[in-house]
Amino acid sequence: MAVEIASWGFMLLGSFFTLVGAFGLVRMPEVFTRMHAASVTDTLGVGFLIFGMCLQAGFGLVSLKLLFLLALFFFTAPVVTHALAQACLHEGIKPQLAEDRRGMTGARPTDPDDGRQPS
Repeated sequence: MAVEIASWGFMLLGSFFTLVGAFGLVRMPEVFTRMHAASVTDTLGVGFLIFGMCLQAGFGLVSLKLLFLLALFFFTAPVVTHALAQACLHEGIKPQLAEDRRGMTGARPTDPDDGRQPS
């Protein structure tokens, strides 16, 4: 009985994270934040769903197949997201940044006497 309750808890948690990822796809403003929302929450959601299904199936061949699918998903999902982000950057789609990595807001300074090396 406890294993069944735990498995349903994991599957409900996985469904929640997958649903949050779907809302992230709709609510986020640009392609890069949408990819982030989808990849992080879907990976976590699929992990919980498959773990809950493994608990439901018990130890056996079905659980081994589910764990194989989980490993396959964990290795391919980040690679696909990275490839999609690289394709967007290659096509000239720029991320919308409120602040760059140096801590400056807005556009880059055009003053040549600011003491920085050009990047």
